[in-house]
Amino acid sequence: MTITAPQRFKIRKIVKELEIHRGRHTELVSVYIPKDYDINKIIYHLSQEAGTAENIKSSATRKNVVDALEKMIQHLRLYKKTPENGLMVFSGNVSEREGQSDVKVWSIEPPVPLNQRLYRCDKEFVLEALREMCEDKEVYALVVLDKRDAHLALLRGKTIIPVAKTHSEVPGKMRAGGQSSVRFERNRELALKDHLKKVGDYMKENFLPMIQNIKGIIIGGPGQVKYEFAEGDYITDQVKRKIIAVKDVGYTEEFGLQELLDRSDDVLASEEIADEKRIMGKFFLLLSTKQSMTTYGEADTKKYLEMGVTDTLLLSESLSDEKINEYSELAEKYNTIIKLISIDTREGVQLRDIGKIASILRYGINQE
Repeated sequence: MTITAPQRFKIRKIVKELEIHRGRHTELVSVYIPKDYDINKIIYHLSQEAGTAENIKSSATRKNVVDALEKMIQHLRLYKKTPENGLMVFSGNVSEREGQSDVKVWSIEPPVPLNQRLYRCDKEFVLEALREMCEDKEVYALVVLDKRDAHLALLRGKTIIPVAKTHSEVPGKMRAGGQSSVRFERNRELALKDHLKKVGDYMKENFLPMIQNIKGIIIGGPGQVKYEFAEGDYITDQVKRKIIAVKDVGYTEEFGLQELLDRSDDVLASEEIADEKRIMGKFFLLLSTKQSMTTYGEADTKKYLEMGVTDTLLLSESLSDEKINEYSELAEKYNTIIKLISIDTREGVQLRDIGKIASILRYGINQE
């Protein structure tokens, strides 16, 4: 089960809100309830902890811990059973003034199954599991090469991260004077094999240590060299087994990596970046052919969103958290699909440049 971009945004927002709080002592309570775990057992456990907390010597710490536990218990009693994926609950006195009480409780139903059980009192909330949910652990590996160059990169979420590049010593097609054509071609062939072997070594060095997290490797480039490389004995077996596609592209270097990504929609169809490029492609097509079904910029987009005629809301990740939250809450009122668009693709940069906010409407509207 994957975590969507809007879900990640909500988790990041909660993490930001919780990580600013610090207890004066070990008085902030974090509880993780795994999926399928009896919530009543957790309530009973917390009640016992509240009784034990009465023995804390410091009256201020004792009060804060007991109050946090009681507030959490009250909150958990609102649930008839543990939610489908489990529950994460945080409670504590977050007053900035010593001696004053402002006990709050937060609960988060994780978007993926929670398998960890936790109870901890500490000076800060335990947020590692939430932070991990915000990370793209699985990646694709990209390789573009020709006879002269090779560039390796990782595709993490929507971001291409270059990791290595190499340049070959393969001679050009013009041979030096006095050199026979047979010898020249043999030297070119040997130099090409050395080049491909070096690319294979770079793949082993960069991809093998993280092979468990690589979902697939896509190789691209002009001409036949990419096929000779992918089908030959240049790549170690563990890495080679991860190759899922070989694509024709016209370039190498950074532009070639982007072109490879553009041509790999079929193998990345289930990935966020492919979905992002698809929806942005639809938006720009409608903008040029049926403009009445689109809006862009804050004023017009908000107007039609509040009218309930917006099918898909497109929000650039370059917006502030407050603005993303404001528009997301509006969209949820009208069952509008929310898409968070990165600025790591050309389409995402275009959205940023036309106002960071746009939409596809459910039907054409005269916007004069």
